[in-house]
Amino acid sequence: MTPAHPETAGPAPEAAPVGALPEAPVAVAAIIPAKDEAERIAATVASAQEIPGVDLVIVVDDGSRDDTGALATAAGARVVTHRKNRGKAAAMMTGAFAVRNREISGLGPGERPRHRALLFIDGDLEDSAVNTAPLTAPVLAGRADMTIAILPPQKRTGGGFGFVVGLARRGISELAGFTATQPLSGMRCLTREAFDAALPFAAGWGVETGMTIDVINAGLRVEEVECDLHHRVTGKDLKAQLHRAAQYRDVARALLTRRLRRRRAGNGNPS
Repeated sequence: MTPAHPETAGPAPEAAPVGALPEAPVAVAAIIPAKDEAERIAATVASAQEIPGVDLVIVVDDGSRDDTGALATAAGARVVTHRKNRGKAAAMMTGAFAVRNREISGLGPGERPRHRALLFIDGDLEDSAVNTAPLTAPVLAGRADMTIAILPPQKRTGGGFGFVVGLARRGISELAGFTATQPLSGMRCLTREAFDAALPFAAGWGVETGMTIDVINAGLRVEEVECDLHHRVTGKDLKAQLHRAAQYRDVARALLTRRLRRRRAGNGNPS
């Protein structure tokens, strides 16, 4: 990965002495994976900056062929660039690791970073991105380790036939005992502990499904929160159908990996 512009060293979050008990995050980093979102990214970044508690916005430009990265930088985001498209899961991890790198820079001897909560936001939310704010409150208050946005019916027409959503919902229920309202929702806020519990992320479009299963099975708390968000809706043309086929493939792969993992653990082999 290559920064779109050199990172300047900002002030590190307040550090706690080594050996102190884990604390709830005291700030929020908004992470926006984006590919070819030049029309929407500036508005999304500007709106994300208005979320209470957000002191850092990072856009991961995942191999865009347009001016997504430059426009995000101009809007005030820190931008990290994948020269080639690596997929949503990789972009999310890149963003989270960039946050961690900033948190550990400038620490003195015997200090450890005070981690930010990680708020993942889709790049096409535009002015509605600020409405992800309700996701942060339970995490900052220490009531939840991960929150998931429930979106209202979208104003734009489109959408699929529910095959991928149904697959993800059934798999999460089977493997984690949790009934997800919108299992593919990409707007989520996590503690660092929850993020680490979900590593390595499921590839591609399976990331949200795998994340939910892994965080719950780690014994952490998950809460769904209604948010008034609006984004681009996938249509029903050939390109849209190919996109949904890729989603189905990635979700199915994420579920298979976790079924095999459970089977190995049941046989006494946790690897």
